[in-house]
Amino acid sequence: MLYWALVFLIVSIIAGLLGFTGVAAASAAIAKIFFVLFLFIFLLLLFVGLLAVD
Repeated sequence: MLYWALVFLIVSIIAGLLGFTGVAAASAAIAKIFFVLFLFIFLLLLFVGLLAVD
């Protein structure tokens, strides 16, 4: 998931440099969604892992 967030971030940067602002904005929004989803899953699994140790 983090991989896809980075891919869309790179696409967004390249599209922004080339002047495709619509594509850049959409790619940035998708990258943000993937990153937040990754962060949520990471924290959830971290919390479950800490509970499993006890």
